[in-house]
Amino acid sequence: MASYCTATYRVFDEKADFRKKAAGIAEGLTVGSWTELPEARKKEMEKHLGQVVSVEVHEPEAGAEPGSLAGQRYADIKIAYPDINFSRDIPALLVTVFGKLSMDGRVRLLDLDVSDDFRAACPGPKFGIGGVRKLLNVHDRPLLMSIFKSVIGYDLPELREQFYRQALGGVDLVKDDEILFENPLTPIERRVEACMAAAREAEKHTGQKLLYAANLTGRTSRLRETAKKAVAAGANTLLFNVLVYGFDALQELAEDPDIPVPIVAHPAFAGAIYPSDWYGVAPKLLLGKLMRLAGADLVLFPSPYGSVVMPKAETLAIKDALTAPADGLKPSFPVPSAGIHPGLVPLLLEDFGIDSVVNAGGGIHGHPMGTEAGGAAFRQAIAAALAGEDLRDAAGRPGNEALKAAVERWGIKR
Repeated sequence: MASYCTATYRVFDEKADFRKKAAGIAEGLTVGSWTELPEARKKEMEKHLGQVVSVEVHEPEAGAEPGSLAGQRYADIKIAYPDINFSRDIPALLVTVFGKLSMDGRVRLLDLDVSDDFRAACPGPKFGIGGVRKLLNVHDRPLLMSIFKSVIGYDLPELREQFYRQALGGVDLVKDDEILFENPLTPIERRVEACMAAAREAEKHTGQKLLYAANLTGRTSRLRETAKKAVAAGANTLLFNVLVYGFDALQELAEDPDIPVPIVAHPAFAGAIYPSDWYGVAPKLLLGKLMRLAGADLVLFPSPYGSVVMPKAETLAIKDALTAPADGLKPSFPVPSAGIHPGLVPLLLEDFGIDSVVNAGGGIHGHPMGTEAGGAAFRQAIAAALAGEDLRDAAGRPGNEALKAAVERWGIKR
C-alpha cells in the first residue's frame, strides 16, 4: 500500500482557478506534465503522481482592511506526495514539496504531515522532555535557563566567572550565546572544561544539577567530530544553530550514539523564513514539527510578549507541535525567549505550561542586585506562580528580596 507525505499550502491569486492550480502543483512537483504522457506511460507513472487532497478557497471579505489577510483571495491546498518519490530525509522532502514552488509567486508552506514510513526514518529527540528532566532530577516545575551575554572577547577565567554567577542563582541550564564561535580565547573544549568545573563548584552550594549548552560551530563536515571532542571534555548539552546548518545536520547529531547529550535548537535565521503571511514557512512547521522530527530536545523561539515578539497564536502552535502526542517521537521542550523577566513568569506558565523552559538573558544579568539575584528572582517567581500566589504578594514576603527588586525594575505583565 502506497504511503504519502501531505503538504498544506496557502496560495494567493486574484483570478486563478485554484483547483486547476492545485492539480498543476501536484503534477509539476512529481511527474511533470500528466496530460501529455502517453496512456501506457500514465499507468506506469501513476504511483509517482501527487494527489490533490483538498482545496479550500477564501474570497476577500467585504470591508477588510487593505493589505490584510482577510482582504486577500487565497486557497489552502493540501497535496499528498508519494514516499516513493524521495529518500527518507528532511532535505529531500522539503525540496520535493517546496523547492521550486517556493519561488512561484505568493505561496506559503503551512504544514507537513509525514507518513509513518518517513517518521520511522527520523528518530526525533534523543532525550525529549522526560529525558532532560531526568538528567536534572527536576519534575515538578518549568526549567530555568540563562544565557551568556557579552562573551565575545572574554578569556576563560572571565567566562567561568560569569557561568558561576549564573549557576549560583539556581538556573537549570546555561547556554552560550549563539554568536560565540570557535576562537583562540575560548575554544569549545576548554570552555566546556572551565564551565563544567564552575557547575560542579556551584552545585556544592545549590545542591542542583546543571546543564551547559555549548555552542557547536565550524564547518559542517566537522560538526560531529567537534561535538564528540566537546562531549569528551565533559559537555552535557549542545547548542546548535539549526537553520543555517540544516535539519539533516541536526538529525545526524541527534542520531549519533557517540553524542549522548541533549541538543538545544536555536532559531537564528528563522526571521528570514517565517514572518510573511504570503511567503516562506509557517513557524509551527519550521520551529515546531521539523525541529522535533530532526531531533531537537529543546527549541528556542520568540515569545509573544518579549523583546522579539511572535504572535501568540503562532507561539502556541509551535508549543503544540513540539509537545503533542506523536507515534515514535518524544516531545521537545518549548523555550519561548527574548525579553523575558520575572514579571512574565505567570503568563509563561499560563500559556506554555509546566513542561516548558523559562529562558532569560537580560532578565538575569540586568537584575539590580546582580546576576545571582537575577536567577533567584526567577526561581521565586516560578514558585509563587505554581502556588497561585500573586507576584506582588510573593515579592513582599521575607526572603524574596530578589523578586521584589525584579518587580520594581520590570513590573508584572498580566
